[in-house]
Amino acid sequence: MTPGKAYLTTDEIRPLAERSDLMGAWLVLHCWGVIALSIAIFAWFPNPLTFVLAVVLIGSRQLGLAILMHEAAHNALFKTRRLNEFVGEWLCGRPILAELAAYRHYHLTHHRFTQTDKDPDLALSSKFPTTHASLRRKFLRDLTGQTGVKQLVGQIMMSIRLAGDDEAVEAANSDFAQAFKARDLWKSLPVFLGIVVLIGILGEWWWGLALWLLPFLTWFQLVLRIRNIAEHGATEVSDDPLRNVRTTMAGPVARALVAPYWVNYHLEHHMVMHVPCWNLKKMHKTLVEKGLGSRMRVARSYGEALAAAGWRSV
Repeated sequence: MTPGKAYLTTDEIRPLAERSDLMGAWLVLHCWGVIALSIAIFAWFPNPLTFVLAVVLIGSRQLGLAILMHEAAHNALFKTRRLNEFVGEWLCGRPILAELAAYRHYHLTHHRFTQTDKDPDLALSSKFPTTHASLRRKFLRDLTGQTGVKQLVGQIMMSIRLAGDDEAVEAANSDFAQAFKARDLWKSLPVFLGIVVLIGILGEWWWGLALWLLPFLTWFQLVLRIRNIAEHGATEVSDDPLRNVRTTMAGPVARALVAPYWVNYHLEHHMVMHVPCWNLKKMHKTLVEKGLGSRMRVARSYGEALAAAGWRSV
């Protein structure tokens, strides 16, 4: 079912849902271009400030790759299906140790059962609101790499357990949270390590570890958590598509560091999930113009969204 059909006509949805090979290619090129430029800036001006900047920007674009894989999972990144599958898999998913098919299976189930007991993401969103201290501990674990290392080790162990065991694979496929990251790691790991090696070849031997693995284990984990909290944390547990998900307004800094590629328009995405990300802002405007603005759960900033989840200054 498409919840947006209750609020938008077919004629309104059709142009919003138009896909574009050119736009898809530009977004993927932009994402990898920002990564390359971040490395280049550090190479040209190597100092602690440019290093931290590179780690943050690269971690944010690793989130960008996840978002573009998400677009491909909805067949919305490219108009051409072959491009959608190939680029979504090998240029977006595999570089961050993800798999398009497993993610699609997981994510479409989330859309079908949003904020119900069958929602595979409910375990994430049901924890909120929580306490400021709990959120602070989570963020600290993310930034210090504890979350990333724990998940990576768990992913490797899961892949070892699944290797050659069809029954174990079938069991894992019923556990969406595990199947999303671990079902097919051995195809993703060479791509991930290949990027580490390539960056090291282009610069110093340690650059790949510092400029791909480190962002992956730290900043990427933090912004992934913030994005998850903003989307469904402390929202209404119901089937109301205007209240069980949140859109968060994002300025230039937030878009660069936390919310690349219009991922902040999450309510609109749930309304019509096959609308490409670059048209979600237009959909938001259309919904507001139809008088739905006051009914939509919208946060004015990521700070406001986190406050609803329990983040308070002390």
